[in-house]
Amino acid sequence: MTFPDASPVTPGALDDDLQLALRLADAADAQTLPRFDAGDLDVSRKADRSHVTDADLAAERAVRALLSEHRPGDGVFGEEYGEGERSSRRWIIDPIDGTANFLRGVPAWGTMIGLQIDGVVRLGVVSMPVWGRRWWGAEGLGAFTRTAEGETRPIRVSEVATLDDASVSFQSIAQWDGAGHLDALIALTRTVWRDRAYGDIWSYMLLAEGRLEMVGEFDVKEYDLAAAAAIVAAAGGRFSSFDGEPTIASGSAIATNGVLHDAILAVLRGASSSVTP
Repeated sequence: MTFPDASPVTPGALDDDLQLALRLADAADAQTLPRFDAGDLDVSRKADRSHVTDADLAAERAVRALLSEHRPGDGVFGEEYGEGERSSRRWIIDPIDGTANFLRGVPAWGTMIGLQIDGVVRLGVVSMPVWGRRWWGAEGLGAFTRTAEGETRPIRVSEVATLDDASVSFQSIAQWDGAGHLDALIALTRTVWRDRAYGDIWSYMLLAEGRLEMVGEFDVKEYDLAAAAAIVAAAGGRFSSFDGEPTIASGSAIATNGVLHDAILAVLRGASSSVTP
């Protein structure tokens, strides 16, 4: 997608929501950054065996508290505390995307905040406080980043138009293998210029900045993707499932600079369909 078929919002209508989303990111940063690499970090496992830390929980609570105060009628879906009553306006929160990195002291992690309106993710904010970096984007407002030096500048996906000039990030071999698409990944890497697994939310922000042409992953939830989908779309890119559907709810994600989206999907699908079950 850019943004899929749905009634567009009025230009400028998301200004107040964006300002609130940036405040939500500030609140999350205030909880996560002091706990990064802390010797007394409390780590446990959830029912799905994934890790959760005291920082994940505190950050989501802080975000929810602000939303309760400023958007009491909106729905909220967070990784750690789930979802309450559904609404046409739905905030989707991942308090720490990259918890495994966080608990191991690897600085590639961040908070993701997305706003979905009438089923479409319209706005996203990503904050990576260890690096002093932040990204945001919204329908009708464009996409931006704040650098570690405090400079704010607009961002845009690349204009690379051929696969042999493209750089892609595949997140992890295990994901693609587990989804039964490892052959498709290998076929793609043989077609493009460069492949790396930059990992987690950072990959999508590199794409939005024009430094990559594709990010692909599997076994992902809506909270893993909402903010990224909004920022990539606002930066001029496309976001879909592996099957090409404009959704964040399929468990898979293919994000591109838009120009190469169909070509990349054709390579992936062609390789997958050629594999004998």
